[in-house]
Order: sequence, then structure tokens, then C-alpha cells
Amino acid sequence: MNQKLKEKYEKLGICKEVYEFGEKIEKELEARFDAIDSTAELNQLKVISAMQKNRVSAECFNISSGYGYNDIGRDTLERVYADCFGGEDALVRPQITCGTHALALALMSNLRPGDELLSPVGKPYDTLEEVIGIRPSKGSLAEYGVTYAQVDLLEDGEFDYEGIKKAINEKTRLVTIQRSKGYATRPTLSVERIGKLISFIKGIKPDVICMVDNCYGEFVEEREPLAVGADMIVGSLIKNPGGGLAPIGGYIVGKKECVENAAYRLTSPGLGKEVGASLGIIQSFYQGLFLAPTVVSGALKGAIFAANIYEKLGFEVVPNGTESRHDIIQAVKFGNKDAMIAFCEGIQAAAPVDSYVTPEPWAMPGYDSDVIMAAGAFVQGSSIELSADGPVKPPYAVYFQGGLTWYHAKLGILMSLQKLYERKLVNMDGLC
Repeated sequence: MNQKLKEKYEKLGICKEVYEFGEKIEKELEARFDAIDSTAELNQLKVISAMQKNRVSAECFNISSGYGYNDIGRDTLERVYADCFGGEDALVRPQITCGTHALALALMSNLRPGDELLSPVGKPYDTLEEVIGIRPSKGSLAEYGVTYAQVDLLEDGEFDYEGIKKAINEKTRLVTIQRSKGYATRPTLSVERIGKLISFIKGIKPDVICMVDNCYGEFVEEREPLAVGADMIVGSLIKNPGGGLAPIGGYIVGKKECVENAAYRLTSPGLGKEVGASLGIIQSFYQGLFLAPTVVSGALKGAIFAANIYEKLGFEVVPNGTESRHDIIQAVKFGNKDAMIAFCEGIQAAAPVDSYVTPEPWAMPGYDSDVIMAAGAFVQGSSIELSADGPVKPPYAVYFQGGLTWYHAKLGILMSLQKLYERKLVNMDGLC
């Protein structure tokens, strides 16, 4: 045991019992961590290959303003994204403000009045409810005459293929598949499972657009959903692909027509991808994408570490400590409001930014209950950085993600455990 390391953790507030428990868990995970590093290496080479193929140069980092005509950096980056993720075209813009905006843009640009949107994986993420019109909101798809159908997963987490077949009809234009779990405790969908679902849907209606909400899943596996038949993948640059450097932005990658439709909706009919200045932040998009495979590997290690820590303490975790990983999110069901809040306080206390503040539940826009969020981030709302959040309601599940490095993720998990241990909300007898 490294005595200097132990002393440093103690100075940061981690007691001997918590530190030794963490070291024991980490040692048990060496083989899994090696496998994560192998995937990261493959994805790193994939990114470098796409950058080299598209001749990324120093000129790509130049500033454009105003209309942004002939922005070589913007246009080259979109070709890099298309090649990296396996699409025909891409839209990667700072004008896309967040993941919800990217998803709304993809949906609203590829659906028309009279069309139907189908979710075959149950209820979508909370903020999409108002986009779709499940919860009434100004400008929703429902206001524009787009209907919505939903098929829930079966109790065992499998797809309800019979229900999906019945739900698909002549109006079904677009199917949205949420890869990650959101504020739910269902399994995250692997790329393989997504491929099987898409194949089934296309077998019933070949012309339906299959869109995958790829948030939190980029670079976790060796393949992305476009490789298994998706027409479009959508995500946020302040999650995985921004590598912690992108200060804003979102992406849509896929079939050329789908991307063009989104570009015309983002800017204006007749303008599309031709306008949209990169405003001096394009270098962070390139460099963030370059770092993303390594950053994602650190976040994955943190998620697996958290799963094993809290599972051994008797809490239900999703995924469990041994399951394969398909996103960076780790859910822990505390069944107790105080434990949930203590966990988030620990994550906040481990942050490099705002470590001295205490997170409190609040009525966050787009949610139907108070939400607690712990995030001492360099970029506001960046969930590739160490963060934890969740709706403060039963089963009092907290969702942990991120960590720009494995070592920061490790500290965050140990600090969360420290807070619970101090308040006697966990029993560690015989575990160290």
C-alpha cells in the first residue's frame, strides 16, 4: 500500500476504513480495467484515423464569425464526425445548446404533421416529454400534429416485440431508441441489442427512420449504433464526445437526408449547413474529440468502481458489479432520501470547482419533481465531468457519471462513501 497516497487521501478527508475498502475493490477490478483500456485504444485510433483522413490542419482552428461562410474548421470537423461514427454526413455545432436540443432538432426536422413517433423502449428521458407533448408544452411535436406511441419494455427488460409489431402502422415515420437509462433503472441498451431491434423494425416497415439517442454511450463500445442499422445518432458535446473540453454543442450523425433536414431546421430553409460560425471554440471540439476515448475510459472505470463499492454494501445498483457496460451512467438505489443526498454531497466535495458548496434539491426546469445535482464542473452542466444527480422521490436512486480522469472518479466515489459512513448510513464492518 502506497503510504504517501494513503496520507494524501486522509488529508482530503477519506478515513482509513473507506480508503482500505476502496483499495480492496480496485484490486479486484484490474482485469476489467485492462479491457476498458483496450477498447479506449481502439477508439483512439479510430478518432486519429478520421482526423488524418480528413486532413485536419492548424487552419481548421481559425475563428469564424457572422454568417460563418466557408468555415473550413467547421466543415472538416463534420466530416471527421461522420467518418468516426460511420455516417454519411454530420451536423456538429455550438448553436446546438444541449442534448435535449439536439434530440428535439432531429425529431422536429424529420417529422411532419400527421406522422407518428414511436418509442419501443418505454418512456423517454424526462426533458423529452415536453418536446414530444407527453406533458403539454409550447412548441411540442403534439402542437404540430405529430402523434406519439410507446411500447414499454417487458418486466425482464427485454423488448416487447409483439407489442412493437402492433404499434407500427402507416403513420409511423420515426422510431426513437434511447440507449441510456435516463432517470430509470432499466438496463442500458448495448449496440448489439439496438441492432437487433432496428432489424426487427425495418423488417416490418423498411422506410421508417430509426434514431438512437446516443448520449452517454459514445466510445464505450467498439461500435456505434450506425454500424448496426441506425439512420441517425444524436448526442451532446458536453457529454462523452466533447472530452471535457467542448464548452457547448451537440451533434447529429447519420443518413445525409436526415442530417440535411436537421441543418435546415437549425438555421433556415435555403441556408442549412452553409451558415453557422464556429466563434473561436472549434479547437476545443477537435481536441475534446481527440481526448474523448481516454476520458470515457476513466468515467467507465469510475462507474464500475461505484457499482462494486455500493453493491458490496448491500445497495441495488444498475448495472450490477459484473455486468457488461454500455454507457457511463451508474445508478444506485438508496431507498432513503438522506443517503441519496449524502452521496451527492460527497461527489460535490470531491470536485475541483465549487467543492465548498452543498447541493440541495430544487425544482429544475423540465422535471416533475425536485432534483438534486452535484457537479463541480469546468463547464456548466457537463456530465462527462464528475457529477451525480437524481429526482428526489422513491426509490431515491442517484445517477453517477463522469470523471475526466479515473483518479478523480475514484476520489468522488470514496468521498461519497465517506459522507454516508460518517452519518452511519452504511455498515462497513468486516468489509475492509
